[in-house]
Amino acid sequence: MEIEKSYIVYLGAHSHGLNPTSVELDAATTSHYDLLGTVLGSNERAQEAMFYSYTGQINGFAAVLDEEEASQIAKDPNVVSVFPNRKLKLHTTHSWEFMGLEDKVGLPRHGSLWKKAKFGENTIIGNLDTGVWPESERFNDQGFGPIPSKWRGACHFDTKDKVRCNRKLIGARYFNKGYLAYAKLNNATIPPNVMVSPRDQEGHGSHTLSTAGGSFVHGANVFGHGNGTAKGGSPKARVAAYKVCWPSFPGTTEGGCFTADILAAFDAAISDGVDVLSLSVGGDAVEFSEDGIAIGSFHADKNGIVVVCSAGNSGPAPSTVSNVAPWMLTVGASTLDREFSSYISFGKGKHMKGKSLSSRSLPSRKFYPVISGANANAATASPEDSLLCLNGTLDPKKVKGKILVCQRGKNARTEKGEMAALAGAVGMVLVNDEASGNEIIADPHVLPATHLTYADGKRVFQYLNSTKTPFAYITPVKTVYGTKPAPFMAAFSSRGPSAIEPSILKPDVTAPGVDIIAAYTGAAGPTESKSDKRRPRYITESGTSMSCPHVSGIVGLLKTLYPSWSPAAIRSAIITTARRRDNNEESILDSTKEQATPLAYGAGHVNPNRAANPGLVYDLTTDDYLNFLCARGYNASLLKLFSDKPVKCSNTSSIADLNYPTIAIPDLQDKPITVTRRVKNVGTPGTYVAHVHTPAGVSISVKPQKLEFKSVGEEKEFKVTLKANGKVGNPDYVFGELKWSDGKHSVRSPIAVMRT
Repeated sequence: MEIEKSYIVYLGAHSHGLNPTSVELDAATTSHYDLLGTVLGSNERAQEAMFYSYTGQINGFAAVLDEEEASQIAKDPNVVSVFPNRKLKLHTTHSWEFMGLEDKVGLPRHGSLWKKAKFGENTIIGNLDTGVWPESERFNDQGFGPIPSKWRGACHFDTKDKVRCNRKLIGARYFNKGYLAYAKLNNATIPPNVMVSPRDQEGHGSHTLSTAGGSFVHGANVFGHGNGTAKGGSPKARVAAYKVCWPSFPGTTEGGCFTADILAAFDAAISDGVDVLSLSVGGDAVEFSEDGIAIGSFHADKNGIVVVCSAGNSGPAPSTVSNVAPWMLTVGASTLDREFSSYISFGKGKHMKGKSLSSRSLPSRKFYPVISGANANAATASPEDSLLCLNGTLDPKKVKGKILVCQRGKNARTEKGEMAALAGAVGMVLVNDEASGNEIIADPHVLPATHLTYADGKRVFQYLNSTKTPFAYITPVKTVYGTKPAPFMAAFSSRGPSAIEPSILKPDVTAPGVDIIAAYTGAAGPTESKSDKRRPRYITESGTSMSCPHVSGIVGLLKTLYPSWSPAAIRSAIITTARRRDNNEESILDSTKEQATPLAYGAGHVNPNRAANPGLVYDLTTDDYLNFLCARGYNASLLKLFSDKPVKCSNTSSIADLNYPTIAIPDLQDKPITVTRRVKNVGTPGTYVAHVHTPAGVSISVKPQKLEFKSVGEEKEFKVTLKANGKVGNPDYVFGELKWSDGKHSVRSPIAVMRT
C-alpha cells in the first residue's frame, strides 16, 4: 500500500467573476469532485479525500492522495500542477532559526537542543519586569499538563485588574512598596491609571517573558511584517511574572524598578520554586554589597536558580556594563540576519536603505516635497531644536503635506514621528547623529517613516541643499532575511571592562537584541503615547532587555536537560561554546564595521546546540564566591549579606583565581601573573590538549598542557601564566584565547589583558 500525503491540485483561475453566485460556487466544487473522482473511481471517494475546495478566485483543491494517484491526476490536461502540502515557516522570533535551533521550515534541526530538552518541558522561568498581559496567546496553556508539584507560588488575582493564571502562566505577583515609598518621599503623585496588580501596562514584561518562555503561536506579526510562528526559547516551560517596575509619575519624575521591590521579588521567587530568573533590569554598576540585584541573585544561585541579566544600553562607551557579579550571566545585544527595510528615494537613482516598522505607507510611487526640521521651526523654537523634532518646535504651516527630516537625539525616536504627524507631515526621515553612527532601528512609527545611518543622513542634507524643490518617496516596509554580516554588535549594548571588578570579563555573551518580535500589552500603543490608539498583539523592541530573555530561554532548556547541573556549570556551558564568527565566517563586528572585542561580546554569540554538549565546565560553589569576596576585601560583617553562616577569609584568596570560564587581567605589569582554573568533565572520557592564541605583546604558558579524564564528574586543575613582552606604549586591552580540545569538543575561554 502506497503512503498517502496531502497534495494541492492547482487548476488556474475560475471563469466566474469577483462575486460568484452560490450556484457558481457549488458548480466549481462539483467540478473538483468530478475531476478527482475520475482518478479515485467515484465522487463519493473524492469527497472523502478532499479537505479544501478553492472556489473563490483560485481554482483547485487539496486532497489526501497516494503518490500514484497524484501522478495520475497531474496528467489531466486541465491540471496546471500538483504539489505536496508542505509545512512552511512564517518567520517570527526568527532568532531561534538564526541560532540553529530550527530549520527554515520551523522544524528542530538535527541535534537541536529543543528536541533534546523537550522544548524546556516543566522548567519554571521567572521574570522580574513590568508584569504580564495574561490574555496574550503567548501564555496559553493548550496542551500543558498539571502544574509541576515543585511549584509553590501564587497568582495575585484579587485585584481590580484581575490576572488569571493557568497551566502555562503559573504565577503572577506584584511588588510596589518600594515604588510607593519613593513617591511619598519625593512628593510624587501615583498615576491614577496605574494598574496595582501583576498586569503589564507598559508591554516590556510581556515582551521579555514571551521571548524566554512563550508558547507556540501561529500568525504572529507586527503590522503584517515578520509573519510567522512565535515561540519562546523554552516554549514548553512554565512561566511566572514578578512585577517590580512601575510607570512614571505625572510631571517629570520617572518611574522605574526599585531595589526594595526587586529584592522582595527575588525572595518570593526563590520560595516559589523557579528554576531560572530573567532580569532585563539594571542601572549604573555599584559595589556588590550595595547592589540589590547582586544580592538577590547570589541567594538565588545558592538555591540552584540560574540568574540571567541584561548588560545595559549605555554603549558603546567603555566600562558601562551593569549586572557584573560573577554569579549571574550577563548578556549583551547584537543583530539578527533579518531587517525591516524601507527606502527613501529622491529620484534619478538616489536610493538609501533605512529601517522601519511603520503601520502606514505612502501611496505607491508618489513623490512629496521634503523639508528639514531645521527649516520648519516655529517662531519660538531654534532650528537646532526643530531639527530634533522636539515637542512644540515645529511650524505646521511649513510642514503640512511634506516629508520631514528629523535628527536623532534628546526625545524618543517614535516621539519625533508623532510630532511630525501632529504638524501635518505625510512622512518622516529619521537620520542619525554622529554618535549613533550606523545603528538604525525598525520602530513602529505612526506615519510612513524610515531611519537612516549618519552617513546616509549627510547625503540627505546634501540633497536638500542642492535644490530648491526637493522631492522624495518612502517605500513600504519589507521584511528581508539572510542579511550580512550578522550578527554585529549593537551600538547601544553596554561595554566592559567592569567598573566594579575588571578581573571578571563582562558581558559574558551576546544574543539577539535588535528588532525582536514578541508579545505586547493591550493597555498601551507601541509608542506609549496617549494619542497612539493602536493595540498590536506583538511589537518589535531593541535592547539588551531583549537579548537577556533569549539566553534565559536557552538556560531553561539546559535546566531541563541537566537538572543536576549547578548554575555555574550551565553558565560555563553557554560561555565556552559561544561563537565569535558571523554569517560571513568573519570576526563579529561593531556597528562601526570595525572588529568587535570580548569587551563588547564577552565569549561570543550564544550557540545553544553546542551548549548542550560542552565537554568540560568550569564549576563554582558558594564558598568559591565567598573566597572571591574575601579577596576583594570583604570582612565577616559584609559577608553576612551574602552568606547564612560565619565566613573566615583565607590570606591566600585571590580574585584572579575565581574559577570563571574567562580570563581577564586588568593590570599586567613586568611581573608575570599566574591564574589557577579547574575543569570538570561532563562528556565522554578523553584527553584534552591546550591551544593558546596569545594576545599581542603577551606570552602565555599553560601547565599541564594535557588533561586526561577517565570518568564523568572528574575534575582537573591547571595554571595559566601570563607575561608581558617588552615595554608598552599606550595602555590598552589586547585579546587572545585558551581552547581545550579533545577532537570532539572545543572549550573556549577568551583572554583579555590590559598591559600597564
